[in-house]
Amino acid sequence: MSAMQAIKLAVMISGSGSNLQALIDAIESGQLNAKICAVISNRPDVYGLQRAQKHNIQAIALDHTRFANRAEFDAELQRQIDALAVDFIVLAGYMRILSSDFIEHYYPRLLNIHPSLLPKYQGLHTHQRALDNHDREHGVSIHVVTPELDAGPVIIQGKFIIEAQDDVDSLQQKAHQLEHQMYPLVLQWLSEQRLKLSAHTITFDGQPLQCPLLFNELDGSGKMS
Repeated sequence: MSAMQAIKLAVMISGSGSNLQALIDAIESGQLNAKICAVISNRPDVYGLQRAQKHNIQAIALDHTRFANRAEFDAELQRQIDALAVDFIVLAGYMRILSSDFIEHYYPRLLNIHPSLLPKYQGLHTHQRALDNHDREHGVSIHVVTPELDAGPVIIQGKFIIEAQDDVDSLQQKAHQLEHQMYPLVLQWLSEQRLKLSAHTITFDGQPLQCPLLFNELDGSGKMS
């Protein structure tokens, strides 16, 4: 993969696909040098698949309820993705836990965006948990997926202040605003090879990443300010 070549992506979803739309918009506007080869959902009736079809992207509905167990489902999922020959697999609101075998097969090319400042609030209900603990700040993290849930190396985080009037819905809206900017940026870094992922290290601009980048400290062009 050359630095100028568009990276090939498979995007996995379980819902409406707002992050998927952000990626599509970034590609169509020229901000992201990538091609989405397919959108895959474990739920067949979600709006995210319609988003893919509207933009002439292959939409694959792989209903997990039609498989006897997780291993059989993940084996078929892996078969479908391997056939696409993509560079990276992007989890964008994919709400099903993946098996260790599946994750290890793609490591470190499997990325996820999580609505908390990891390692805080792994798993579900992150916004409510932040409110319950009276946190002053909250945010989102993009990380490499490992078999331990939401525990892989964090590439970048975006933060925002929790205001007195905030509730779960408003925190979700704030998180989505960051997510829709951060995911295309990280994937563009991968396309430019500014960001490189290996089994043992993450490098950014040639330097090992010792701690997550902070989105709030980047300038408008995605450079470190």
